[in-house]
Formats: sequence, structure tokens, C-alpha cells
Amino acid sequence: MHPIPTSFHLGPLQIHTYGIGLAITFWVAYRYFEHRLAKRGFATEWVSTLFLWVIASAIVGARLMHVVSNLGYYSAHPAEVPAIWQGGLSSFGGLLLAVPVALLIARRRCPELGVLEGLDIVAPVLMAAWALGRLLGPQLMVAGGGHPTTQWFGMYYDGQVGKRVPVPLVQAAEDFATYLVLIIVDRRVRSRHDAAPSLPDPSGAVIATGMIIWGITRALDEHFLLGDIGQTGSILVQIAGVSLVIGGAIIALRVRRLRRVEVFEPVSELP
Repeated sequence: MHPIPTSFHLGPLQIHTYGIGLAITFWVAYRYFEHRLAKRGFATEWVSTLFLWVIASAIVGARLMHVVSNLGYYSAHPAEVPAIWQGGLSSFGGLLLAVPVALLIARRRCPELGVLEGLDIVAPVLMAAWALGRLLGPQLMVAGGGHPTTQWFGMYYDGQVGKRVPVPLVQAAEDFATYLVLIIVDRRVRSRHDAAPSLPDPSGAVIATGMIIWGITRALDEHFLLGDIGQTGSILVQIAGVSLVIGGAIIALRVRRLRRVEVFEPVSELP
């Protein structure tokens, strides 16, 4: 069998399917975020500017993280540092730069949108985008597969010898399942708030759930399906996954404390 083509020619131009996939993914995420934001009653005219900055910062951050994680190789091949069409974008690197940029712009352009509320709105968007992005990104790029395998589910990837674990497909399924969980959590949180609007809005439940689930699955994927033992990049990804879980747990504890206040505070007001 032959690997999935990672590029094609349109006249003299060489078009990389990886880039097309990323463009489609960003467009879907933009439209979906705009929809969720409008549904909550917030203005959306600033979203286009936000996404231009997010796209640029996510790509730069993702590439820098990948280069730092594989510094030995890129020190010997510096001309390949900007070659993102060959693959090599770190999800965590993209988050590390894009999230602060997004929060800063949202703070300036939509100050009525709280940080945790905004993260709750965007969390399902990120998971839906990641699920789609796994299918249209790493699945179509050079060296997109995981560890070598002889099992029936193995696939051939451009730039890799032999059958590989189809990690992009595995991660797409994981991210889509996480997306469904976040939608369920989001609806439950909103329904509770709509039933008692006078009580504090427990924002943070959705993003906390997403951070915990995605941090666990991403760290496990790196350990069992992608990374090499002792490889610096693999260790960094696993540490980032654990850090994401810890951060999500801290937010979840804050939400739980707020909910307990919501339950017991009215009782204390009784004569």
C-alpha cells in the first residue's frame, strides 16, 4: 500500500494537503466560536481580529515548541526550522502562546466577557477543532504516524518506513469524545444557571473538564503511541499534559467550592 499523498501540484505550484487541512480547521473553529459567542449574547465583530492573531501565534508557538523539543536535529538543519509543511507542530506550544494572546485581545475588545466564561465558551470549540485538525492535519502530513506496528490497523505514512499506529485517527476519536463530554457538561451548567439566575454562575466547569481529559489522553498518547523513551520532546509533552490536568483540577475545585456556596448559602439566610 502507498501512503496518503501529502502534496500535489497545481501547475507550477506545490500544494501541501497539510496546509489546506489547517486552513479548513481554523475556519470551522472561527465560525463555531462566533456562533457560541453570539448564542451567549456577546458581540462578535471582534472575533475576526482575534482569530488572525490566534492563528499566527498558535502556528509560531507550535513550531517553536517542536523546534526546541528537537533542538539537536534543527541545530544541524537550521534551514528546516520554518518548514511547517513537513509537519512538526506541537499542540502545547500552540496553546502556550495562543491562549495568552487570545485572552489579552478578548480582554480589550470584549471586557464584559469573563476569563472563565470565555474559556468555557471556547473549550468545545477547541476540542471540535482538534478532532477535525487531527484528520486534516497530521493524518495528511509527512511522518504523521506513531510507533511501528504489524497490526491490521496500521497505516502507511509519507516519510516513515513500514506500517504505523494511526495516531491522528486515534486522537481524532479521543478529541471528538471529549467534545461530546464538554457539550454535556456545558448544557448542564447552563440549565442549572438558567433555573436559578440569581445564584453565581459557576464558570470554569467546562474548561476544567476539558483540561483534565485532554491532558490525560495527550500524555498517554505521547507515552504509549508517539514518543521515544528518554526523548526530550516526548518528556516535555508528558509534563505539559500532567500540568494541564493539575490546572484543570484546581479550576474544578474552585467550581465545586462555588457550587457548595450556592447550595448552603440560601439556607443560612432562613430565619
